Amino acid sequence: MDKKRVTKRERSEFIWGWLFIAPTMIGLIVLNIIPIFQTIYQSFFKTGDFGKGNIFVGLGNYQRVFSDTEVWQALWNTIKYAVVEVPISIIISLVLAVFLNGKIKGRSVFRTIFFLPMVAAPAAIAMVWRWLYNSEFGLLNHILPGKTNWISNPDIAIYSIAIIGIWSIIGYNMVLFLAGLQEVPRDYYEAASIDGANGIQQFFSLTVPLISPTIFFVLVTRVIAAMQVFDVIYMVIDNNNPALFKTQSLVSLFYKYSFTQGNKGYGATVVVVLLVVIMLLTVLQMVGQKKWVHYN
Repeated sequence: MDKKRVTKRERSEFIWGWLFIAPTMIGLIVLNIIPIFQTIYQSFFKTGDFGKGNIFVGLGNYQRVFSDTEVWQALWNTIKYAVVEVPISIIISLVLAVFLNGKIKGRSVFRTIFFLPMVAAPAAIAMVWRWLYNSEFGLLNHILPGKTNWISNPDIAIYSIAIIGIWSIIGYNMVLFLAGLQEVPRDYYEAASIDGANGIQQFFSLTVPLISPTIFFVLVTRVIAAMQVFDVIYMVIDNNNPALFKTQSLVSLFYKYSFTQGNKGYGATVVVVLLVVIMLLTVLQMVGQKKWVHYN
Protein backbone atom coordinates (compact mmCIF):
# COMPACT_ATOMS: atom_id res chain seq x y z
CA MET A 1 0.00 0.00 0.00
CA ASP A 2 1.44 3.34 -1.02
CA LYS A 3 1.90 5.78 1.79
CA LYS A 4 0.20 9.14 1.41
CA ARG A 5 2.71 11.67 0.17
CA VAL A 6 3.07 14.77 2.34
CA THR A 7 3.46 17.90 0.28
CA LYS A 8 5.96 20.60 1.12
CA ARG A 9 3.16 22.99 2.05
CA GLU A 10 1.55 20.48 4.42
CA ARG A 11 4.91 19.82 6.06
CA SER A 12 5.50 23.55 6.45
CA GLU A 13 2.05 24.10 8.00
CA PHE A 14 2.66 21.20 10.38
CA ILE A 15 6.00 22.62 11.54
CA TRP A 16 4.70 26.18 11.90
CA GLY A 17 1.65 24.93 13.75
CA TRP A 18 3.82 23.23 16.37
CA LEU A 19 6.07 26.29 16.59
CA PHE A 20 3.08 28.52 17.34
CA ILE A 21 1.78 26.32 20.16
CA ALA A 22 5.25 25.47 21.50
CA PRO A 23 5.42 28.40 24.00
CA THR A 24 2.04 27.47 25.46
CA MET A 25 2.93 23.79 25.60
CA ILE A 26 6.28 24.48 27.25
CA GLY A 27 4.64 26.78 29.80
CA LEU A 28 1.96 24.19 30.54
CA ILE A 29 4.51 21.42 31.04
CA VAL A 30 6.97 23.47 33.10
CA LEU A 31 4.47 25.41 35.22
CA ASN A 32 1.65 22.87 35.59
CA ILE A 33 2.42 19.27 34.66
CA ILE A 34 5.89 18.91 36.20
CA PRO A 35 4.92 20.62 39.51
CA ILE A 36 1.98 18.19 39.89
CA PHE A 37 4.29 15.17 39.76
CA GLN A 38 6.85 16.92 41.98
CA THR A 39 4.15 17.60 44.57
CA ILE A 40 2.94 14.00 44.54
CA TYR A 41 6.55 12.79 44.87
CA GLN A 42 7.24 15.24 47.72
CA SER A 43 4.18 14.03 49.64
CA PHE A 44 5.99 10.77 50.43
CA PHE A 45 8.76 12.61 52.28
CA LYS A 46 9.18 14.51 55.51
CA THR A 47 11.23 17.67 55.19
CA GLY A 48 13.87 18.25 57.83
CA ASP A 49 14.69 21.45 59.67
CA PHE A 50 15.05 24.56 57.50
CA GLY A 51 13.64 22.64 54.51
CA LYS A 52 16.62 20.28 54.29
CA GLY A 53 17.16 16.56 54.62
CA ASN A 54 14.13 14.88 53.04
CA ILE A 55 13.25 11.64 54.83
CA PHE A 56 11.15 9.05 53.02
CA VAL A 57 8.06 8.23 55.12
CA GLY A 58 5.93 6.40 52.54
CA LEU A 59 2.25 6.82 53.37
CA GLY A 60 3.04 8.34 56.75
CA ASN A 61 1.96 11.84 55.69
CA TYR A 62 -1.35 10.51 54.39
CA GLN A 63 -2.00 8.63 57.63
CA ARG A 64 -1.36 11.86 59.49
CA VAL A 65 -3.74 13.78 57.24
CA PHE A 66 -6.67 11.49 58.00
CA SER A 67 -6.18 11.98 61.74
CA ASP A 68 -5.43 15.72 61.55
CA THR A 69 -8.46 17.67 62.77
CA GLU A 70 -7.00 20.89 61.36
CA VAL A 71 -7.02 19.42 57.84
CA TRP A 72 -10.62 18.27 58.16
CA GLN A 73 -11.65 21.67 59.51
CA ALA A 74 -9.85 23.40 56.64
CA LEU A 75 -11.63 21.12 54.15
CA TRP A 76 -14.96 21.94 55.76
CA ASN A 77 -14.15 25.67 55.65
CA THR A 78 -13.26 25.41 51.97
CA ILE A 79 -16.48 23.55 51.16
CA LYS A 80 -18.59 26.12 53.05
CA TYR A 81 -16.90 28.92 51.16
CA ALA A 82 -17.53 27.22 47.80
CA VAL A 83 -21.15 26.38 48.63
CA VAL A 84 -21.87 30.04 49.39
CA GLU A 85 -19.69 31.77 46.80
CA VAL A 86 -20.27 29.66 43.69
CA PRO A 87 -24.08 29.51 43.34
CA ILE A 88 -24.73 33.06 44.55
CA SER A 89 -22.10 34.57 42.26
CA ILE A 90 -23.42 32.61 39.29
CA ILE A 91 -27.04 33.63 39.92
CA ILE A 92 -26.22 37.31 40.38
CA SER A 93 -23.90 37.33 37.36
CA LEU A 94 -26.48 35.66 35.14
CA VAL A 95 -29.25 38.07 36.15
CA LEU A 96 -26.98 41.07 35.57
CA ALA A 97 -25.89 39.67 32.20
CA VAL A 98 -29.51 39.30 31.08
CA PHE A 99 -30.30 42.89 32.01
CA LEU A 100 -27.13 44.31 30.46
CA ASN A 101 -27.67 42.26 27.30
CA GLY A 102 -30.84 44.23 26.63
CA LYS A 103 -31.14 47.69 25.16
CA ILE A 104 -30.62 49.79 28.26
CA LYS A 105 -29.05 53.21 28.42
CA GLY A 106 -25.39 53.28 29.43
CA ARG A 107 -24.95 49.50 29.47
CA SER A 108 -21.27 49.80 28.50
CA VAL A 109 -20.66 51.91 31.61
CA PHE A 110 -22.42 49.38 33.82
CA ARG A 111 -20.43 46.52 32.28
CA THR A 112 -17.20 48.36 33.04
CA ILE A 113 -18.24 49.10 36.64
CA PHE A 114 -19.13 45.48 37.35
CA PHE A 115 -15.87 44.24 35.81
CA LEU A 116 -13.63 46.65 37.75
CA PRO A 117 -13.12 44.33 40.77
CA MET A 118 -11.40 41.82 38.45
CA VAL A 119 -8.63 44.29 37.60
CA ALA A 120 -8.21 45.65 41.13
CA ALA A 121 -5.20 44.49 43.13
CA PRO A 122 -6.10 41.80 45.70
CA ALA A 123 -4.23 43.72 48.41
CA ALA A 124 -6.32 46.83 47.72
CA ILE A 125 -9.52 44.78 47.79
CA ALA A 126 -8.55 43.23 51.12
CA MET A 127 -7.72 46.66 52.59
CA VAL A 128 -11.09 48.11 51.55
CA TRP A 129 -13.11 45.17 52.84
CA ARG A 130 -11.22 45.06 56.14
CA TRP A 131 -12.26 48.67 56.60
CA LEU A 132 -15.88 47.87 55.68
CA TYR A 133 -15.92 44.95 58.13
CA ASN A 134 -14.16 46.80 60.98
CA SER A 135 -16.21 46.29 64.14
CA GLU A 136 -15.37 49.73 65.56
CA PHE A 137 -15.58 52.20 62.67
CA GLY A 138 -16.49 50.07 59.64
CA LEU A 139 -19.10 51.30 57.19
CA LEU A 140 -21.29 48.20 57.56
CA ASN A 141 -21.63 48.58 61.31
CA HIS A 142 -22.27 52.28 60.80
CA ILE A 143 -25.17 51.57 58.42
CA LEU A 144 -26.60 48.42 59.98
CA PRO A 145 -28.03 48.30 63.50
CA GLY A 146 -25.94 46.67 66.21
CA LYS A 147 -22.26 45.84 66.32
CA THR A 148 -21.12 42.78 64.39
CA ASN A 149 -17.65 41.26 64.38
CA TRP A 150 -17.71 40.37 60.70
CA ILE A 151 -14.24 38.85 60.41
CA SER A 152 -13.41 37.98 64.01
CA ASN A 153 -16.54 36.01 64.85
CA PRO A 154 -15.75 32.33 64.08
CA ASP A 155 -19.41 31.64 63.28
CA ILE A 156 -19.77 34.18 60.46
CA ALA A 157 -16.21 35.01 59.33
CA ILE A 158 -16.14 32.44 56.51
CA TYR A 159 -19.39 33.86 55.11
CA SER A 160 -17.96 37.38 55.27
CA ILE A 161 -15.00 36.11 53.24
CA ALA A 162 -17.41 34.49 50.76
CA ILE A 163 -19.14 37.85 50.25
CA ILE A 164 -15.80 39.33 49.17
CA GLY A 165 -15.35 36.45 46.74
CA ILE A 166 -18.83 36.97 45.30
CA TRP A 167 -18.23 40.69 44.84
CA SER A 168 -14.86 40.07 43.19
CA ILE A 169 -15.97 37.48 40.61
CA ILE A 170 -19.37 38.81 39.50
CA GLY A 171 -17.92 40.91 36.68
CA TYR A 172 -15.88 38.07 35.20
CA ASN A 173 -18.82 35.65 35.23
CA MET A 174 -21.05 38.33 33.76
CA VAL A 175 -18.75 38.79 30.76
CA LEU A 176 -18.84 35.04 30.07
CA PHE A 177 -22.63 34.97 30.30
CA LEU A 178 -22.90 38.00 28.01
CA ALA A 179 -20.84 36.15 25.42
CA GLY A 180 -23.22 33.20 25.66
CA LEU A 181 -26.34 35.38 25.49
CA GLN A 182 -25.17 37.14 22.36
CA GLU A 183 -25.07 33.78 20.57
CA VAL A 184 -28.79 33.22 21.19
CA PRO A 185 -30.92 34.23 18.15
CA ARG A 186 -33.44 36.98 18.93
CA ASP A 187 -36.02 35.13 16.82
CA TYR A 188 -36.56 32.67 19.68
CA TYR A 189 -37.61 35.44 22.05
CA GLU A 190 -39.84 37.06 19.45
CA ALA A 191 -41.60 33.74 18.86
CA ALA A 192 -41.98 33.20 22.61
CA SER A 193 -43.46 36.70 23.01
CA ILE A 194 -45.98 35.99 20.26
CA ASP A 195 -46.96 32.80 22.11
CA GLY A 196 -47.63 34.88 25.24
CA ALA A 197 -44.55 34.00 27.33
CA ASN A 198 -43.51 36.72 29.76
CA GLY A 199 -39.95 37.66 30.69
CA ILE A 200 -39.62 35.18 33.56
CA GLN A 201 -40.98 32.32 31.45
CA GLN A 202 -38.58 33.19 28.64
CA PHE A 203 -35.69 33.26 31.09
CA PHE A 204 -36.27 29.76 32.44
CA SER A 205 -37.58 28.16 29.23
CA LEU A 206 -35.26 29.79 26.69
CA THR A 207 -32.31 31.64 28.20
CA VAL A 208 -31.16 29.06 30.75
CA PRO A 209 -31.36 26.01 28.41
CA LEU A 210 -29.76 27.85 25.49
CA ILE A 211 -26.76 29.09 27.47
CA SER A 212 -26.50 25.98 29.66
CA PRO A 213 -23.05 25.12 28.17
CA THR A 214 -21.77 28.53 29.33
CA ILE A 215 -23.38 28.05 32.75
CA PHE A 216 -21.72 24.65 33.03
CA PHE A 217 -18.33 26.07 32.08
CA VAL A 218 -18.64 28.85 34.66
CA LEU A 219 -19.81 26.34 37.28
CA VAL A 220 -16.86 24.00 36.78
CA THR A 221 -14.26 26.75 36.72
CA ARG A 222 -15.76 28.52 39.75
CA VAL A 223 -15.85 25.34 41.84
CA ILE A 224 -12.20 24.68 41.03
CA ALA A 225 -11.25 28.28 41.87
CA ALA A 226 -13.32 28.36 45.06
CA MET A 227 -11.72 25.17 46.33
CA GLN A 228 -8.34 26.86 45.88
CA VAL A 229 -9.23 30.08 47.72
CA PHE A 230 -6.26 31.57 49.52
CA ASP A 231 -5.36 35.20 48.85
CA VAL A 232 -8.50 36.83 50.27
CA ILE A 233 -8.32 34.71 53.43
CA TYR A 234 -4.60 35.31 53.86
CA MET A 235 -4.94 39.09 53.54
CA VAL A 236 -8.13 39.58 55.56
CA ILE A 237 -7.64 37.07 58.40
CA ASP A 238 -4.36 37.54 60.28
CA ASN A 239 -2.68 34.95 62.51
CA ASN A 240 -4.01 36.56 65.71
CA ASN A 241 -7.62 36.49 64.54
CA PRO A 242 -9.80 34.24 66.74
CA ALA A 243 -11.66 33.11 63.61
CA LEU A 244 -8.50 31.77 61.95
CA PHE A 245 -9.27 28.10 62.68
CA LYS A 246 -12.78 28.44 61.20
CA THR A 247 -11.67 30.31 58.09
CA GLN A 248 -8.37 28.83 56.89
CA SER A 249 -8.70 26.84 53.66
CA LEU A 250 -6.72 23.83 52.50
CA VAL A 251 -4.44 26.09 50.49
CA SER A 252 -3.94 28.28 53.57
CA LEU A 253 -3.02 25.16 55.50
CA PHE A 254 -0.60 24.14 52.74
CA TYR A 255 1.08 27.54 53.03
CA LYS A 256 1.29 27.20 56.81
CA TYR A 257 2.85 23.73 56.77
CA SER A 258 5.16 24.33 53.79
CA PHE A 259 6.47 27.85 54.33
CA THR A 260 5.79 28.70 57.97
CA GLN A 261 6.64 25.37 59.56
CA GLY A 262 9.04 24.23 56.80
CA ASN A 263 7.48 20.78 56.33
CA LYS A 264 6.97 20.83 52.58
CA GLY A 265 6.31 17.10 52.46
CA TYR A 266 3.24 17.34 54.66
CA GLY A 267 2.16 20.51 52.88
CA ALA A 268 2.39 18.64 49.58
CA THR A 269 0.18 15.92 51.05
CA VAL A 270 -2.49 18.49 51.87
CA VAL A 271 -2.35 19.73 48.27
CA VAL A 272 -2.68 16.18 46.92
CA VAL A 273 -5.80 15.72 49.07
CA LEU A 274 -7.18 18.95 47.62
CA LEU A 275 -6.36 17.76 44.10
CA VAL A 276 -8.28 14.52 44.69
CA VAL A 277 -11.29 16.43 46.07
CA ILE A 278 -11.33 18.78 43.07
CA MET A 279 -11.06 15.86 40.65
CA LEU A 280 -13.99 14.08 42.32
CA LEU A 281 -16.13 17.22 42.23
CA THR A 282 -15.27 17.79 38.56
CA VAL A 283 -16.13 14.19 37.65
CA LEU A 284 -19.48 14.51 39.44
CA GLN A 285 -20.23 17.67 37.50
CA MET A 286 -19.23 16.05 34.22
CA VAL A 287 -21.58 13.15 34.90
CA GLY A 288 -24.42 15.36 36.10
CA GLN A 289 -24.21 17.82 33.19
CA LYS A 290 -25.72 15.24 30.83
CA LYS A 291 -29.11 15.84 32.48
CA TRP A 292 -29.31 19.61 32.12
CA VAL A 293 -26.72 20.90 29.63
CA HIS A 294 -27.98 21.22 26.05
CA TYR A 295 -25.34 21.50 23.34
CA ASN A 296 -27.69 21.47 20.37
